[in-house]
Amino acid sequence: MSPAFTQVQLAASDMQLAANEASEHRPLIISLFAAFVIATLFITVWAGRQTKDAADFYAGGRQFSAFQNGLAVSGDYMSAASFLGIAGAIALFGYDGFLYSIGFLVAWLVALLLVAEPLRNSGRYTMGDVLAYRMRQRPVRTAAGTSTIVVSIFYLLAQMAGAGVLVSLLLGITSDAGKILIVALVGVLMIVYVSIGGMKGTTWVQMVKAVLLISGTILITFLVLLKFNFNISDLLGTAAENSGKGAAFLEPGLQYGATGTTKLDFISLGIALVLGTAGLPHILIRFYTVPNAKAARKSVNWAIGIIGGFYLMTIALGFGAAALISQEEIIASNKSGNTAAPLLALHLGGVDSAWGAILLATISAVAFATILAVVAGLTLASSSSFAHDIYANVIKKGKATEKEEVRAARLATIGIGAVSILLGSLARDLNVAGLVALAFAVAASANLPTILYSLFWKRFTTQGALWSIYGGLIVAVGLVLFSPVVSGDPTAMFPDVDFAWFPLKNPGIISIPFGFLMGWLGTILSKEEPDTGKYAELEVRSLTGTGAH
Repeated sequence: MSPAFTQVQLAASDMQLAANEASEHRPLIISLFAAFVIATLFITVWAGRQTKDAADFYAGGRQFSAFQNGLAVSGDYMSAASFLGIAGAIALFGYDGFLYSIGFLVAWLVALLLVAEPLRNSGRYTMGDVLAYRMRQRPVRTAAGTSTIVVSIFYLLAQMAGAGVLVSLLLGITSDAGKILIVALVGVLMIVYVSIGGMKGTTWVQMVKAVLLISGTILITFLVLLKFNFNISDLLGTAAENSGKGAAFLEPGLQYGATGTTKLDFISLGIALVLGTAGLPHILIRFYTVPNAKAARKSVNWAIGIIGGFYLMTIALGFGAAALISQEEIIASNKSGNTAAPLLALHLGGVDSAWGAILLATISAVAFATILAVVAGLTLASSSSFAHDIYANVIKKGKATEKEEVRAARLATIGIGAVSILLGSLARDLNVAGLVALAFAVAASANLPTILYSLFWKRFTTQGALWSIYGGLIVAVGLVLFSPVVSGDPTAMFPDVDFAWFPLKNPGIISIPFGFLMGWLGTILSKEEPDTGKYAELEVRSLTGTGAH
């Protein structure tokens, strides 16, 4: 019997011990989960009673302050990828895993400098509003709605995968059917949150979740640093030694440096992370929940501060897991490392102690709260875009009443929830940070070029917008389908088949420039004359807020 096989057996027995400990305290674990679900459902029902019209459903009545919206944006942004995926990536790949944290944080500068204020001034509820201001309504709204739904579903996959892994660990569920049932439960909850509470309910849930996540992360960071007498050098040294990779664990190249292809994959990932945030639908719609552009800008400043603090603490989460838990145990629990943070909580409290089980249950409940809040935001973004852009302005040609529009959004929520449950059950073994990076790539390829061209290029036309959105979307999704994320890799969605011909796991390096190129080419080749008068109005409105809703 090989030493490696023996190590995996030992890791499996450690996991069984952890599961046994968790099972002794399962009533506590279930109680914590139930308490959060009940509390958030109460908030949702309360908010639902305050939702009177479309502005309430889509934008929370534009009543949230800059701090409240900054907290909610943080809650929307710090997803299962941030808490579970990044911690796992750092625990398995060290320095290269931490690059996710850097990319996610730097991305906010693009959103702050280029998008937040002009977008808030230019639209009402969705990205389609901005495009339709100076272009032909029906085609651009159809394209914007399609893109929003596709990006949201990619992002939802990550949250569903995280939920399945997390709850399976806590409840000791090992069967595929059990994990799929968990994914379905999360899907049903998100449908309830959005269809009843709308933006008001979703925003309050995200604010509560942000406070819980930051509090839980501060607690774990403190306990990790306490374990190493607040000596970060000792923490990193122990992590490198325990990882079995030595000094290479703390240097670039462990995941993205072995070959030319992996180096290219890293560049592609970095471009997608930095440019993707400014095109994410569930982040873009958050700018409409504040009363004016100044509040939108301030809310982004608050979000940068809160999110920046969180991503600094992911150093303690990831390297703490690498230092205190064997690589084999992390991989035995989940081969992509998604359970590293909950396992770290268990080890900090003691695998064979009640305190360890309590800490595991608390941190897992926080992670579950994270997932529920983010899936609610994503579902709201996609259902709003379907109802407002496609149903009200394309199918009904602008003649739908507000009541009909909100009803369409609620029905769309059910449909999007069903698709997410189906795809999430297939993606349950993929690293959630990697899945979210794909959503960033699709958003940066389809949405970002169109938004920037529309806001800042006078000559931009309807054809340019359509070529940009559909071109970026088709190339990004097409390359993902034929990449190692879907097939031909042990951690792929379909590991037993191989139809991957695109070598990179993230398509951003190809699809993002292609989206910009198609927007430019479509405009240059277009026979229509751009409406310069409308552009002048949009420019004044986006920069000054004059006439903004």
